[in-house]
Amino acid sequence: MKRVSIKDVALKVGVSTALVSYVMNGRHTDRINKDTAKKIKKAAKELNYRPSKIAQSLKSNRTNSIALLVADIANPFASQIARIIEDEVSKKGYVVLIGSSDEKAEKLKQLIDLFMNRQVDGFIIAPVQGSEKCIQELIKAKAPLVLIDRYFENMKVPVITTNNYGIAYQATEHLIKRGRKNIGVLAYNTNLLHLNERVNGYKRALQDHGISDNPDNVKYINEIEIQKEVDLALENLFSADDKIDALFFTTNKLAISGLKKIMTMNIKIPEELALLTFDESEAFEIFKTPVTHIKQPLQDIARESVEILTGIIENKNLKYKPRVYNSKLIIKQST
Repeated sequence: MKRVSIKDVALKVGVSTALVSYVMNGRHTDRINKDTAKKIKKAAKELNYRPSKIAQSLKSNRTNSIALLVADIANPFASQIARIIEDEVSKKGYVVLIGSSDEKAEKLKQLIDLFMNRQVDGFIIAPVQGSEKCIQELIKAKAPLVLIDRYFENMKVPVITTNNYGIAYQATEHLIKRGRKNIGVLAYNTNLLHLNERVNGYKRALQDHGISDNPDNVKYINEIEIQKEVDLALENLFSADDKIDALFFTTNKLAISGLKKIMTMNIKIPEELALLTFDESEAFEIFKTPVTHIKQPLQDIARESVEILTGIIENKNLKYKPRVYNSKLIIKQST
């Protein structure tokens, strides 16, 4: 079927193509006769005219599209923030193209190359371990870019994250004030700073409260076989002579795997074991005891990332500093 063009609309009304273009793009509205403008819009509707996005992008040198690259779209944190960013981007007149790197640096590079070829106007990225080089290449290419949640040291790019160290300290202190003295931690074996800050916050809270930092209580999990490694870590923690009396999961994905195992171990929550985790998840609803968790400010992260990125794209010459939002400890029956 032949695509209806501006020329078709102009011929139907008996005006110039330039005039049709002005009306359809909302330009020079104060100079155009209102009746003529109505006729043009009516003809465009009758002919089912749709503006050419390609032509518009060639004129403006923009595609009005933004790439959002998350680490794992299956993670509730990523899926929730993607939905909010999609809504915020729409308010600004852009569309968002979403990709998931599945925690793989090579896949992130492939996605960046793909969206660069599609000439997106900018990127919002939650980087993965080992992706420093491809992020630096984006910076070198002067592509508008904002990093969310995760970041790398000494990288000159807008970053929006949360108080991982401080809230982990507060969460651990909450467990200590509830009388817990032997607190275990499940964390990823990673060099990502935001995740390691959570472990560091835990360790500092123990130190400040005069509790010995037992390295055997910190179990580092590799991403290859999460459930298998979590099961083994929990078996080790609960078979030790000095059993833990509290457990802190540094991500909700680790918490979900941990809760699956704990439900098979006949451990009373919170009488024998207090539980606390980063982030929330609908999966926690299957656990009979409501889980104390750290709630990250997804709305703030999403809105700020879109505001900063569109500001860069539209050359507003704004100065940006790393933005750190505060997460909140939501206390439930598990602690």
